[in-house]
Amino acid sequence: MKVAIIHYWFITRRGGEKVVESILKIYPEADIYTLFYDIDTYGDYLKGHNIYTSKYNTPFFRKHYQKIFPLYPSAVKSLKLKEDYDLIISSESGPAKGIKINKKAKHICYIHSPMRYCWGYTDTYLKSINPFLRPIANFFFNRLKNWDKTTIENVELYIANSLNVAKRVQHFYNKEAKVVYPPIAQNLFKKPLNLKIKKEYFLSFGAITPYKKVDLLVDCFNKNGEKLIIIGNGSEKEKLVRKANKNIQFKGFLEASELEHYIQKSKALVFPGEEDFGMIPLEVMSFGIPVIAYKKGGALETVVENKDNIQESSGIFFEEQNLKSLQNALDFFKTIEKHFNPLWIRNHAKKFEEQNFLKHFKYEVKKMLQTKEN
Repeated sequence: MKVAIIHYWFITRRGGEKVVESILKIYPEADIYTLFYDIDTYGDYLKGHNIYTSKYNTPFFRKHYQKIFPLYPSAVKSLKLKEDYDLIISSESGPAKGIKINKKAKHICYIHSPMRYCWGYTDTYLKSINPFLRPIANFFFNRLKNWDKTTIENVELYIANSLNVAKRVQHFYNKEAKVVYPPIAQNLFKKPLNLKIKKEYFLSFGAITPYKKVDLLVDCFNKNGEKLIIIGNGSEKEKLVRKANKNIQFKGFLEASELEHYIQKSKALVFPGEEDFGMIPLEVMSFGIPVIAYKKGGALETVVENKDNIQESSGIFFEEQNLKSLQNALDFFKTIEKHFNPLWIRNHAKKFEEQNFLKHFKYEVKKMLQTKEN
């Protein structure tokens, strides 16, 4: 069976890219199609695979890939399938599912989210843009949304990364989606927990973009003076670095060994955004570290809050994305932090390890293909 995997871009290695790497373990001979690919920033994780890119895969467009969204439909159109594939798997939170496919191919879309620019979060992105440019951006967001509508029927089976996203697929696309949780790397669970290491700070980890609400963390920790380590890069980083007091440190991108060091020494991961699913909380939980999360979105499916028995909790929630609600959660956490059970937290995260993703993804694909044959 000839298989092609379509992914929006390989610039940084985040959750969506890790999903593709796992799918490639099922289909090691699959070809890869993507709008942008930068091996210097992404690394050689796709080594040995045929990788085909759009006509916009140049240094300039790669540098500004998140800002050139009006060109996404044109970029997808420029991706021409090289083979007569039997199965197309698109990995989608951008325009990947819009690729033109041959008539015999079956198309499965593993969807991380309907495009946030267009569906449900347009205002969040507009607020991060210069006020004078917002009308222009809004025009192009609407145009992209209209194009995205034309690609909905291009897919035979949607597989969502969470119940949260499945509900949004139903709401925005009027399509049922199966749910297969994304893979958490099995090697994270093999190292023994370091239970004696001193906990020195709170941790933020992930892309620093508007909807991640890292600005809320900076405002909160500027006010309370507690130590906060922020790991990651993104469009909001420079602005927040200028805003942050000395108790807040930005570490940028870190290699795995250094990242582990910072996770192990953290009191908790603070996760203030509304995520589609959110693999980072589970990756941090694999080290036995609890999570303080905004009570909405994918966190409701990964963070277990049990105030009657903290030893069987993987974290706590805060109700509103504001300073008071977050600070109340931080204050409460300090009263209970010694009661968390790192081993229980790790075992909870282990339910999402990669072998479960591979098992359930293969099952859904096999079921769909058998149904089509019959």
